[in-house]
Amino acid sequence: MEEKEFIELVEELISYGCENEWIEFKENNSEPHLIGEYISALSNSACLHKTKHGYLIFGITNKCQINGTNFKPRKEKGKGNENL
Repeated sequence: MEEKEFIELVEELISYGCENEWIEFKENNSEPHLIGEYISALSNSACLHKTKHGYLIFGITNKCQINGTNFKPRKEKGKGNENL
């Protein structure tokens, strides 16, 4: 996905006004177990709502304000020191 497409997607998701069953905003969260739970729940909810994708977006507050994030998923390790 190109940067322009990514920005348009984030703007579209923010335009919903808040989180819902298939959109979750987080500023920072580097707990692999919780991230896994979010991904599973968002995926299931997207399916139930007949939506192609669920979204877990970092750097956005629950009030839909873009604040940025310190979270670096490529540097995080999960259980057994596996890549997140």
